[in-house]
Amino acid sequence: MLDLHVGLLGAGVMAQTHLEAWITLGARVSVYSDDGRHTHLAADHAGQGVKAAPSLAHLLEHCTLIDICTPTASHKEIILAAAAAGRHVVCEKPLAMTPEDAQEAADATARAGVHLFPAHVVRYFPEYEALHRAVEAGAVGEPAILHFTRMTAYPDWSPWFSDTALSGGILTDQMIHDFDYARSVAGDPVRVYAQVRESESDDGARIAAGTAVLTHASGAISYFHGLWGQPGTAFRTTFRVAGSDGVLEHDSHATTAFRVLAQQPVPEDERIPQVALFENPYAAELRDFAHAVLTGRAPRVDAHDGVMAVRIAAAARESARTGRAIDLTAEEATR
Repeated sequence: MLDLHVGLLGAGVMAQTHLEAWITLGARVSVYSDDGRHTHLAADHAGQGVKAAPSLAHLLEHCTLIDICTPTASHKEIILAAAAAGRHVVCEKPLAMTPEDAQEAADATARAGVHLFPAHVVRYFPEYEALHRAVEAGAVGEPAILHFTRMTAYPDWSPWFSDTALSGGILTDQMIHDFDYARSVAGDPVRVYAQVRESESDDGARIAAGTAVLTHASGAISYFHGLWGQPGTAFRTTFRVAGSDGVLEHDSHATTAFRVLAQQPVPEDERIPQVALFENPYAAELRDFAHAVLTGRAPRVDAHDGVMAVRIAAAARESARTGRAIDLTAEEATR
């Protein structure tokens, strides 16, 4: 159980997801949102001690850690306010829309001596953790070719997702997960090329597809495909990493979880134990962040990772806009 008072900002899908994780971890949570929906979220979890806060200022005054689950355009200003108040910060990806804003946020928290944690939850999914460990152990040798896909239904539960100026579109809001993960496996990229296609069906359903290629300083090449599909599109992710000594791959649709379908009555000490095969990835990432705050040790993901992810995504947007490959070592990549 965490001896931590968390100030949660937002009341949408991600705020609800983070709230459930914090409750699982035993943290005390106060929640606030500008639109007032936090009162309903707090009421739904009143039995677990969740309280509605009257303002952001209240959270900054009373909480140890601020968890930002608001639209992307609001992230930087909240991070700056939290840093000024001396509060640690968890921020849903991306840290900001532009590399300059992300770096400003990172610099402010560094000066204040507080942690800034970008919530890149994919690093905490068990299959991605397993891949990272395997690559680090040399299972594929030197990574050479990496493929990542990510698809789900278009996020139409809030209108700001469809406004690229507010969300960054599919390259920033969705594919940034895989950009960050590829960098963690194959190292910093030096060049990115990307394309985006968007359409709308006769019934008004929006679709967006993105493709990108990263060239890493190591010489490795990463390929990405992202899809925000029609309503009902099943969530699916895949990866394939080929190196000098082997190949590792995963498809979420091909994975069958272990289940005990039936078990005859047996003595207590001979039964198959009922244990969770993995921890909720959101709880795993928030546990990692919380332990960094409480112990001072380095978390798995830090502010620099968040800034670099924003930088890659911004360069991908610039590539899609101009039709040119963008040199990430040049000044144009930060525009």
